[in-house]
Amino acid sequence: MLTTLAMLMSLSAVNTVMAQADNEVDVQLVLAVDTSRSMDSEEAQIQREGYVSALKHKEFIDAVKDGLTGKIAISYFEWAGDVVPGSVIDWQVIENEQDAIAFADKLEARPLEMQRRTSISAAIAQGAAMLVSGPYHGIRKVIDISGDGPNNSGNPVAPARDKAVEAGIIINGLAIMLRPSGTPGGLDQYYGDCVVGGPGSFVLPVHNIDDFAVAVRRKLVMEVSGIGAPPAVRRIADKPAMSDCLVGEKQWQDMFDR
Repeated sequence: MLTTLAMLMSLSAVNTVMAQADNEVDVQLVLAVDTSRSMDSEEAQIQREGYVSALKHKEFIDAVKDGLTGKIAISYFEWAGDVVPGSVIDWQVIENEQDAIAFADKLEARPLEMQRRTSISAAIAQGAAMLVSGPYHGIRKVIDISGDGPNNSGNPVAPARDKAVEAGIIINGLAIMLRPSGTPGGLDQYYGDCVVGGPGSFVLPVHNIDDFAVAVRRKLVMEVSGIGAPPAVRRIADKPAMSDCLVGEKQWQDMFDR
């Protein structure tokens, strides 16, 4: 009886370890993509195509394979004044080209919906919730946020960022700077001071829509591989902030006070 019980306990422990190993990935990566109406439909479509192209690219797939476990877990959603209903693509493990293409095809098939306002704080909250409740365990947990303007809706962005970073989440930013955003110091400076955070976090600015696909691919490879960002695109979160993290809210209020 005791021998049988010991064997059953041993098998249970082995099964638990195997289950944990199956759920272990190098990175849990949430792609949070801005689809606010400050971008026109052509720019939004090029942005979508940039993500699809990057996910299918050999450089991205090679970065996944070169990881410690050789696999990542990835999910996706779109946001504007809030998370766009129905835009969430749930977690999928990527460890080979077929997996990456399957995820990219899901994204490509989604209808593109543009909505009002910009709530980066809502995007961070959604990404953090998905990371915490997801079925996988990443050595690193990353929210990848792309956007073309400062937070102007919902909760303030800096406290949302700080809460996520305290939970062990890294937030990186893709600052889409195709036209002036009215953000003092530039949108990349604002993202560096108010949005990104965590060890090795960085901001990658995009000034030309034709460069978007390359920028997305470069960003995904850095996030998957865990390599540091070049100094030209890196913002160090523990430096004193130069940006007013409520600038977007103030700009929005000014529109109604005139």
